[in-house]
Amino acid sequence: MRVLGIETSCDETAAALYDSERGLLAHAVHSQVDLHAAFGGVVPELASRDHVRRLIPIVRHVLGQAGAGRGDVEGVAYTAGPGLIGALLVGAAVARSLAWTWSVPSVAVHHMEAHLLAPMLEPSPPAFPFVALLVSGGHTQLVEVHGVGRYRMLGESLDDAAGEAFDKTAKLLGLGYPGGPALARLAEQGDPRRFTFPRPMTGRPGLDFSFSGLKTHVLHTLRATDGDAQTRADIARAFEDAVVDTVVIKCRRALAETGHRRLVIAGGVGANRRLREALVALGEEIAVAVHYPRPELCTDNAAMVAYAGCQRLVAGEHTPLAFLARPRWSLDSLPPAGGGATGL
Repeated sequence: MRVLGIETSCDETAAALYDSERGLLAHAVHSQVDLHAAFGGVVPELASRDHVRRLIPIVRHVLGQAGAGRGDVEGVAYTAGPGLIGALLVGAAVARSLAWTWSVPSVAVHHMEAHLLAPMLEPSPPAFPFVALLVSGGHTQLVEVHGVGRYRMLGESLDDAAGEAFDKTAKLLGLGYPGGPALARLAEQGDPRRFTFPRPMTGRPGLDFSFSGLKTHVLHTLRATDGDAQTRADIARAFEDAVVDTVVIKCRRALAETGHRRLVIAGGVGANRRLREALVALGEEIAVAVHYPRPELCTDNAAMVAYAGCQRLVAGEHTPLAFLARPRWSLDSLPPAGGGATGL
């Protein structure tokens, strides 16, 4: 089956074409970073308007890149949530309209399920079951995965997600938008021995996360120092080390509790170099296979949406003509592939 994927959950406009036999044929992403940089964060209304302008040209570009026409598309998959409601509705409306015009089925895709399945696009995809670490701007979750739609939530962030904490800490340090990558670059220049920040919620049982207190620790440390360039770099390094260590500790616990021998890392923060290195080291230490998508498929993209949608379309699912979008949508509420509608 050949599926067109569409992603508009936040500030990336993306399309991709995936073939169930040949794999990923083409994909493209337009980032709105420059549009939102002046505001220090995503402005939802501006994001929605830019999706309206960009989406159809990107779809045309991807089809042309793959050497495909409208008659070659056998299904359309689109991100229906969670995300910004206006942005989601742009993608859902365009995707559902294209599917109706082309007389092909469409399916609503959960954004985090798409992230979770992104490593399946790699040459050596993980086999089920496994533990998945979903770590992004909006989510930090540990999930036990037995198949497409067969998920059990093990733990999640009780306040800020890791990516959100990176961005907010970057703003405290006077860095630009997007803050996460800027903070990671600054941390490369930091002295790891100067400051030691707490590893939140690691001294108690459980697999939940909490990163909001680290921001407060950054603020107090800044106020207690002169805040020069080297100090900010040292703080960035201490913050990054605290987040990485916390995530590694929780992943170790999740693997021990479930007994699984495979760990999947997905989501935008999964592109962080120190986090990847630490989790690979964990895998080598405890004999666990670690899988993650290439960096370009860690951030929001339509390739993962096309893949996830293809699995559900092949299983016989489709979304009715009266589509909806959901800004909040629990991952563990999804049915197994082929087990019914996707909740819309």
